[in-house]
Amino acid sequence: MEEAISKNFIEQIIEEDLKEGKYEKIVTRFPPEPNGYLHIGHAKSILLNYGLAKEYGGDFHFRFDDTNPTKEKTEYVDSIKEDVEWLGADYDQTIYFASNYFDRMYECAEFLIKKGKAYVCDLTPEEIREYRGTLTEPGKNSPYRDRTPEENLALFRAMKNGEFEDGSKVLRAKIDMTSGNMNMRDPILYRIARMEHHNTGDDWCIYPMYDFAHPLEDAFEGVTHSICTLEFEDHRPLYDWVVKECEFVHPPKQIEFAKLYLTNVVTGKRYIKKLVDDGIVDGWDDPRLVTLSALRRRGYTPESIRRFMELVGVAKSHSSVDYAMLEYCIRDDLKLKKPRVSAVLDPIKLVITNYPEDKVEYMEVKNNQENEEMGTRKVPFCRELYIERDDFKIERPKKYFRLYPGNEVRLMNGYFVTCTDYVTDEDGNVTEVLCTYDPESRGGNSPDGRKVKGTIHWVAAPFAKKAEVRLYENIVDEEKGVYNEDGSVNLNPDSLIILKDCYVEPSLEEAAPGDSFQFVRQGYFCLDTKDTTKDHMVFNRIVSMKSSYQPK
Repeated sequence: MEEAISKNFIEQIIEEDLKEGKYEKIVTRFPPEPNGYLHIGHAKSILLNYGLAKEYGGDFHFRFDDTNPTKEKTEYVDSIKEDVEWLGADYDQTIYFASNYFDRMYECAEFLIKKGKAYVCDLTPEEIREYRGTLTEPGKNSPYRDRTPEENLALFRAMKNGEFEDGSKVLRAKIDMTSGNMNMRDPILYRIARMEHHNTGDDWCIYPMYDFAHPLEDAFEGVTHSICTLEFEDHRPLYDWVVKECEFVHPPKQIEFAKLYLTNVVTGKRYIKKLVDDGIVDGWDDPRLVTLSALRRRGYTPESIRRFMELVGVAKSHSSVDYAMLEYCIRDDLKLKKPRVSAVLDPIKLVITNYPEDKVEYMEVKNNQENEEMGTRKVPFCRELYIERDDFKIERPKKYFRLYPGNEVRLMNGYFVTCTDYVTDEDGNVTEVLCTYDPESRGGNSPDGRKVKGTIHWVAAPFAKKAEVRLYENIVDEEKGVYNEDGSVNLNPDSLIILKDCYVEPSLEEAAPGDSFQFVRQGYFCLDTKDTTKDHMVFNRIVSMKSSYQPK
């Protein structure tokens, strides 16, 4: 018996439409505005739209909604393109631009004017707001609302030809100034703005408004289901009005779903931009952010993002998701894929006094203890090693089973060693731990069967490679909330700790920027793609070992 698969509400709508024969093929789209970098919330829209097209054998369109040249940059276009490709949303190498439809949009505007459904208005922006009314009071008609189609057409063409100053006139839809939906009170369709566009240059001095352009773009491309977030629900009547009045035979259907709200993160573009502009973060791809470029640089994988979106699901109402769920997804994705290597982040030297000074052994170490298929590697072992400072205490704390004077521990994949002494500097800081080893315990097993409670990791000092390690935490102070009363971000002063004098095992010398590893006992780390050079390795902590999220 086959297991019943639960469909989300969007899938149910699509399947009903297909059953009724409304569409021959499903067409979805992801239409970002190129006015900033994409964040984790956009990934939900990308994967949802792409996934639906794939599920129903349809087409997925990747389109830039570039109708506002005041905020758009080619830099954003390039970054968004990289993000969509990284997530694996296949758009057949065809990228659509709203700006490529400017001629057709203009024709639709003239069509509405000729039908008596649009007019040129001379009210100032302040007057338009005043005439619009409030949520409890109806608006009132513009004194220019009853211009004839012929007069409106002549004025609109003059707007297009640059005969009027910026802001002096707009084209408005003629709908209903008493509508209970503020979006239907004669919304603006076009405004005058002499600005160079990243795609069309200075070809145009009038630009369509988003609420007019977006339904037209969908209709031009044959989009069947225009899936957007809940804040556009009140805009749906206008969306439907535009495609109806422009007389499209097969108009697209707008469907709204709940946005992804992730706890204690900054997703608003203006907030992220301010963090970037103020130099608080290292650009839009700073690993403390949740832009897709930042998550990619930190070491998150497309597979982990897709898994996260599966767990989040698709809903009609807003809810918040714990950031720990995202961390769970990357741990779960990496644990069987990545080699487990030794890295010492706060080193002190361990000297094995009875080990031959010129001797070097190579220990065979499993690359991943949970995945035998990843094989083994050779790791050098010698008299002088680096261990973590926390793995040695002069005075033994309660329930402490690592190194202290007189105690024996296991060196992971090495030998049993017993602490015999230690060396301190003039300030009393331990600089060396002196030990003896049991030559019969190679590989970490004693032939006489004696047990030790502590196991610590190490790297061979003469062979170790120096590295910088960056420990990232949430940029937000979680106890105080995301934003202050003035709208600024509540910053966590410990969101980035940089460790300059770390040592990693020599196998990592061959790693390429972007490669990731599990540092045993430390967490998952990625070789930074921005600041790593041939002579300077920089590792970003992707996520620590411990998880507070338990999957259902």
